[in-house]
Amino acid sequence: MANRIEDYAFLSDTQSAALVGRDGSIDWLTFPRFDSPACFAALLGSPDNGRWSLAPAGPVRAVSRRYRPGTLVLETRFTTDDGEVEVVDCMPVRGDGRLDVVRLARGISGRVPMAMQLAARMDYGSLVPWVRRVDGGLHLVAGPDSLCLNTSVELRPEGWSTAAHFTLGAGDEVGFDLVWSPSHLAAPPARPVRDVIDETTAWWQEWTGRCGSFGPYDEAISSSLTVLKGLTYAPTGGIVAAPTTSLPEAIGNSRNWDYRYCWLRDATFTLTSLRDAGYHEEARAWWDWLLRAVAGRPDDVQIMYGPAGEHRLTEEELPWLAGFEGSRPVRIGNAAHGQFQLDVYGEVLDSLFEGHRDLVQDATDAWAVAEVLTETVVERWREPDDGIWEVRGGRRHFTHSKVMAWVALDRAVRLSELLGVDAPTERWRSVAAEVRAEVLAHGVDHRGAFVQELDGSALDASLLLVPLVGFLPADDPRVTATVEAVQRELTHDGLVHRYDPAVTDDGVGGTEGTFLLCTFWLADVLVMQGRVEEATEVYERLLGLRNDVGLLAEMYDPGAGRMLGNFPQAFSHTALVSTGIALSRARSGAPAEQVWRRT
Repeated sequence: MANRIEDYAFLSDTQSAALVGRDGSIDWLTFPRFDSPACFAALLGSPDNGRWSLAPAGPVRAVSRRYRPGTLVLETRFTTDDGEVEVVDCMPVRGDGRLDVVRLARGISGRVPMAMQLAARMDYGSLVPWVRRVDGGLHLVAGPDSLCLNTSVELRPEGWSTAAHFTLGAGDEVGFDLVWSPSHLAAPPARPVRDVIDETTAWWQEWTGRCGSFGPYDEAISSSLTVLKGLTYAPTGGIVAAPTTSLPEAIGNSRNWDYRYCWLRDATFTLTSLRDAGYHEEARAWWDWLLRAVAGRPDDVQIMYGPAGEHRLTEEELPWLAGFEGSRPVRIGNAAHGQFQLDVYGEVLDSLFEGHRDLVQDATDAWAVAEVLTETVVERWREPDDGIWEVRGGRRHFTHSKVMAWVALDRAVRLSELLGVDAPTERWRSVAAEVRAEVLAHGVDHRGAFVQELDGSALDASLLLVPLVGFLPADDPRVTATVEAVQRELTHDGLVHRYDPAVTDDGVGGTEGTFLLCTFWLADVLVMQGRVEEATEVYERLLGLRNDVGLLAEMYDPGAGRMLGNFPQAFSHTALVSTGIALSRARSGAPAEQVWRRT
């Protein structure tokens, strides 16, 4: 089994997801949704918790892999003493309710003995399915789920798994199609695997062909947009933060969370990244999802929802899973959905303003939502909250949260003016001025830098957002002091920590890696300050952290040289897109107001 997070590649049918290791093993697979119970969970335990391996039977001397250009169709080439073979993997994007994973093993040279082993374990590796042969295929059933494996090679039982052994000569091909269906329904019939792969390749390449040009970062931006599309739950337009749960923020630690949900905080950055890259349809779908998700009483607004807008995301632990490299507990659900995070009102109002300005003509529903959310900010901005980092150590007066309360009020005023509607804009402006004065009086320390809490002293990289959201200009001395302090005290090997866990009691304990999103924010501020060469150095350092197929996790450990956290991470790839576009514009000599459009 692959040992590191970066050893995995990501497959998606824009509803569910899989992770494939460099060793040819699919160690994570969820059907029929991103947040469904996994039927392969070896990623978070052992092979006994479910996986599907397809690779040479003997020793492998070298492995190389790539996505077919503009797709999530993965090609993995194995070099052995007997010759070379290639395995092509994808999850077909169908839109007809059929969900499956297809794998094609192809001989390149020589004659290579191959081994396939399928060990399905439903409900996160806890249930061994009933296995039987049906119409020439293998049918696996447990509870509400069934899988059907179709292939031309002979399948044999090996213990509690199914195996196949065959040899590939140059030009030989063997296909495998693993189809999911509800257990009370018959599985759809098999289809030729090569045809399915070709159709999936064409679908992805048509989609990525619509991307704008942002030299010299076209490849990186297009690749990250493909990841974002793969993290989109197509039936609703919701975008999950990651397709995985409980990949650790520090190896052997308990900082393990379920990220298979849609965070409101991601809204503006995702919206603007898709919009600026030319994907208005996807941006509009995300905007619509956002409106549906927050519908209802403003006090009931959550920080995250399920892919279809579900509210109840109860957190629990799975004790039968040993965790990634022993990092326990393994969690499903996320208790942070019940937190009060003041900043999300700012992110939502910013998204509604940006969406109407560029994407949506009729904003009647958006204004109805914006108005009630703004009044909630007026009433609650003085309350302590749980903050952007979802701390579990008690509510506080986080400076970033207050800044985002100002953003909510500012965008509400601007949206009302854009729409020409009656609104209490003078009262909102007055409250915004109060918030601003509070932040400037109590959120800046003796160094002149913004700090994590009002009247506190700890640094927090979230305050890099101060100029990015338009609270202060990038050349304000307090912004400059904040950038210098973050670079001096929160940066390791050019990468930024979100805060220092030794100083900030986040209620979780332990250490964590550098936070890639915060490092992209540093590059953004440097661009805004006209320090384009410095920003380019930071950005290209981040590009160099991507794995061999262009994927980023949430965090990175510079000391160990490895990724940490759930993978691939939407926010990291969203930031890669937005920073890359800003740098491309700046390097081409675009006017400052066009480089970063959100201010």
